[in-house]
Amino acid sequence: MARRATVVGSGPNGLAAAVALARAGYEVRVVEASGTIGGGVRTADGPLPGFRYDVCSAVHPAALSSPFFRAFGLRNRLQWHVPEAAFAHPLDGGRAAIAWRDLELTVAELGTDGDGWRRLVGALSKRLEGVVDFTGNQLIRMPRHPLATAHFGVRTLLTGAALGETALRTEAGRALLAGVFAHSGTRLPSLGAAASGLFLAAHAHAGDGWSFPHGGAQAIADAMADDIQAHGGTIETGVHVRSLDGFDFGDPDAGDLLMLDTSPRLVRTHPEIPGRYARAVNRYRYGSGAAKVDFALDGPIPWENPDVTAAPTVHLGGTAEEVRASENAVADGRVSDHPYVLAVQPSVLDTSRAPAGHGVLWAYIHVPAGSTIDPTDLVTRQVERFAPGFRSRVLGSQAMSAHERAAYNPSDIGGDILGGAFSVTQAIRRPVVSRSPWRTPITGVYLASASTPPGPGVTGMPGWFAAQTALRDAGQRVSLAELFG
Repeated sequence: MARRATVVGSGPNGLAAAVALARAGYEVRVVEASGTIGGGVRTADGPLPGFRYDVCSAVHPAALSSPFFRAFGLRNRLQWHVPEAAFAHPLDGGRAAIAWRDLELTVAELGTDGDGWRRLVGALSKRLEGVVDFTGNQLIRMPRHPLATAHFGVRTLLTGAALGETALRTEAGRALLAGVFAHSGTRLPSLGAAASGLFLAAHAHAGDGWSFPHGGAQAIADAMADDIQAHGGTIETGVHVRSLDGFDFGDPDAGDLLMLDTSPRLVRTHPEIPGRYARAVNRYRYGSGAAKVDFALDGPIPWENPDVTAAPTVHLGGTAEEVRASENAVADGRVSDHPYVLAVQPSVLDTSRAPAGHGVLWAYIHVPAGSTIDPTDLVTRQVERFAPGFRSRVLGSQAMSAHERAAYNPSDIGGDILGGAFSVTQAIRRPVVSRSPWRTPITGVYLASASTPPGPGVTGMPGWFAAQTALRDAGQRVSLAELFG
C-alpha cells in the first residue's frame, strides 16, 4: 500500500507540496476550508456580472523565476501576459516614474538618477538567478552564488538604512523605489522592506518581468490541481480543519504525512506539541493587514500621465516621504488619510477580465491588523488624485476589510497576507530558528506555508521544501529534476 499524505490548505504552497508528493508515489489528499481551491491565487466574479478579479495576489514577479515552477513548467502550461512596464508610480502634475522591462529606457527616463538605478537594481537583475537562489531558501546556509549574495546584501544594507536616499536623489527615483519597498507592509526604512523591495525590483528588468496569467491567478492553482489529480491525488473543498487533536491523517508511524499550508498556530492544537516549540510559535509575529477593494469600470482609467496605462501594477502614494509616512502610520496603529495604494489594472492586457471596452481595478492598502476599515473611499481618492475622472468610470465596487479577510482565510492572521511580519529577524526565525524549519517536532507533521522560508510570494518553494524534507526523512532523496524529468 502506498504511503499517504494529507495536505491542509490549497494555496500555491500546499499545492506544490501535494504535486511533489503525488509525483513521488504518495497517495495524496488535499483538503481546503473554502469552497474553491487556490488560497492566495484565487480568482472570482467581480462586483458586476462579467467582471473577474483576483481575491489575493494578482501579479507574480517571482512565479516564473521560482525553481519549483520552472521545473513544473508553469511558463508553458499557461498563457502569460508580460508587460513592457513592470510597475509605475504616478506623481502630481501629470508626472510618473516607470520601471520598464527595458533597463536602459528606465535609466534614461530617470535622468540624473539613471546611473544610480542601474547600479542599485540593474546589477541585481543581471544576477537574478543568484538572487533568487539566496532569497529563495532559508538563510542559515552557505550561498551557492556568493557574488550575487554580496551584491544583494550590500544594497539591502544601503537602502534599508535610508530608503535609498544615498543612492537615488530625485523625487521620481526615490518614489519609484519607495513604492516597491512598501510591498513589504512594514515600517520604512527597514532592512526587511529593502530586501523584499530589491528582490521584486530586480525582476522588473529580467526574465519575464512582472507577469501574470491570462484569466487570473486561479489559473495557477488549476494547473497544479490538474497535475495532482493526474498523479492519483484527490482534492476536497469545504473541509475546515480547526484542530489537529483527533484529526485523522493516517498512521505517522507507517510513514503517512501531514503537510500544513496554514498558519503555524494550527500546530499548537496537536496534543503532542512540545511546550518549547509551542512557545516559539507563540512568539512568531504577524504583520499589518490588507484592506482591499475591487472596481468594475466602464473603460480604462484616465491616468493623467498616459504611460501609466502600460503598467498593470501601479503604486499610488505620491512622494517617497508620503509613502514612508503612510506605512509608518500603519506600523503605529493608524491609517493615513493619504495611504499608499498597491493597485493592479490587469484588463489593460487581459481582455478576459471585463466585458469589451470595460476594465477592472484591484487595489489594497495596509491597515493595522484586524482593522474593520472599508478602504473604498481612501483608494478612490488616491486614484482620482492621479487619474482625474476615475470616479465617473466606476460602475460598481466591493471591499474586504482586514477583519473580513481573516475570516475569509483563517491563515491570514489579522488580515496579514504575507504569512507573518516581514523582517530580517523573521526571515531567519520563520517560524522557528532551524536549519530545517519546515519540520515540526511531531512525527509526520510538516509546515508548508509562507510562514516558513522563503516566505511570501507565489513561488511554491515553501511547499516544495516541506515535501523534500518529508521525503528525505522517509529515506527518499528526490530532486526537482527527478520529479519533473
